[in-house]
This record gives sequence, C-alpha cells and structure tokens, in this order.
Amino acid sequence: MENIGIQLKGRDLLSLHDYTPEEVEAIINLAGRLKEKQQRGEPHHYLQGKTLGMIFQKSSTRTRVSFEVGMYQLGGYPMFLSANDLQLGRGESIADTARVLSRYLDGIMIRTYAQADVEELARYASIPIINGLTDLLHPCQILADLLTIKERRGTLAGLRLAYVGDGNNNICHSLLYGCAKVGMNISVASPEGYQPNADIARLAGEDALITGCTVEILTDPSEAVTEADVLVTDVWASMGQEAERADRLKVFPPYQVNERLAALAKPDFIFLHCLPAHRGEEVTDEIMEGPHTAVWDEAENRLHAQKAVLAMLL
Repeated sequence: MENIGIQLKGRDLLSLHDYTPEEVEAIINLAGRLKEKQQRGEPHHYLQGKTLGMIFQKSSTRTRVSFEVGMYQLGGYPMFLSANDLQLGRGESIADTARVLSRYLDGIMIRTYAQADVEELARYASIPIINGLTDLLHPCQILADLLTIKERRGTLAGLRLAYVGDGNNNICHSLLYGCAKVGMNISVASPEGYQPNADIARLAGEDALITGCTVEILTDPSEAVTEADVLVTDVWASMGQEAERADRLKVFPPYQVNERLAALAKPDFIFLHCLPAHRGEEVTDEIMEGPHTAVWDEAENRLHAQKAVLAMLL
C-alpha cells in the first residue's frame, strides 16, 4: 500500500490556512491518485476498521453522500449523527460531546453554523476533526475545486481565478485561502457591504506573498473577470440568510455570471459552482450548461478530495 501522507495523521482540517502549501498540494495529489484507483476498480481500503462520525446541523446533499460513500470505499464505516439525535440537541456541551465521541470514533466530520463550534470540538477531541462546512469556511469544497482545476489545466500556480458575488461567505473565504496556498491569483468582486472578512483577506494576502500570487478585493465584476482562467460564483443568499433574500436580489444582479460577463474571461475559461445553484440569479443556464462548465466534475471531486483528507488524517 502506498504511503498516503503519514505526516498529516492525527491533524484536524478546520481551515486551509492551517496547512502549508506542500500539505495542500499533497492532499490534491492524493485525491487524484485515489480517483484513478477508483476508475481502474482497484481496492484502496486504507481505513479498514476505522469509523467516522458525521455530525450534521445543516442539511446537505454533496457533503453527506460524498463523505459517506468515501468512507465506505476506503474500507471504513461512516456514522450519520443528526444534531437532533445527539445530546447536543438537549444542551450537552460541545466539550463533553467531543470527549465522549473521541472514545468511540476515529474521526469526526461536522457541518454546522459557527466556526467557533468546530474549533471548540477540535480543542476537546483527541481525534481528527474535519470541517464539513461552517458559515465562515468550507475547506473541503475548495480542495475539490482545486482538484478540478488541476485536472483541466495540469497546474494551479500562476492561473487567475475570479470569484463574483457574495464575498462574505464560506466559499469565497476558503477560495482566498486555497488559491493563496497553491499560488493561484484570485480576484474577488463583491458589492460594498458584502466583501470578504477583512481578517481572512489579510491572512490570504500574507500566504500569497509566500507562494508568489496576488489577492485582489474589488467591487467591479468586469475588472475581476477580465482574462480570468476560472470563474466561480455562489448563491446570493446562503443557508441562514433567507430573511435577507429580497434585499440581496436588489443588490447582486450586476454580479450575475452570464455570457456577457464571461466574454471578458479567457476563451477557454472554466466555470465552477459549489451547488445548489439558483439558475437565473447568480448564474444563467447558458453558463451552467455551456461548454465551459466543470460543475459536474467539481461535484464528483468532492468524493475524491474528501477521501484524500480522510486517508491522510485518519
């Protein structure tokens, strides 16, 4: 069995900022090798006898299915844990839950609201904790995005990615970290009042200095998209922001990814969206279904990227 990166065994994945450029690259490369093994029908039961607890406080399609299938394909056992089924739903502390689950499980993936809750779980757990999504960050999605781009372009360093839309969300924040770690230039275009978390933008900028790329925070979508290799967007109102939806629909239409805006990108640009997409809002059908879309490969690559994370941490 190949060496899958023992140097990460026992680590948490709370944020891509916590990982070195070499570690991020190692995860992406392993994800590619695991994808090839699956396509060839080769068993890769690196986690035989291991059990992953999956705590969900937010609903999910891709996160639940990809982690559950991925753990099974690695030879381990995935255990779905609804927050309503745990004593968390009846007031047991995160610290106590972490201590108890650490006695039963080999790792925990949690999909929840507050980044602070994931960090507290990691602080008190003695097993690896994987951030499956918070309102602040979504590192697993961005690992899949980077894998998808590398498959299409053969490299990551030196490319230019443009993110257009709500900058103060988990996808944009994790893209800032992820692009900076792999040396990919990133330009974010968002309306005033919806720009990325200032601390995250600053830290990403510091990472970018190390890898030799640039981080731009803009308001003009045309400026961000011009000559971009990759276009990315996300919904204008994420889970938990439904009450703001009407106001956001008035602000964001100039940030729609459509054929007019995409014409400013490179002729062979790649389009990514983490899904679910609200077609006709942040993106048009012509882009989602057009020749530049890599959305379905991106969705599949959640499986392979998360298998790499599981194999390396557990």
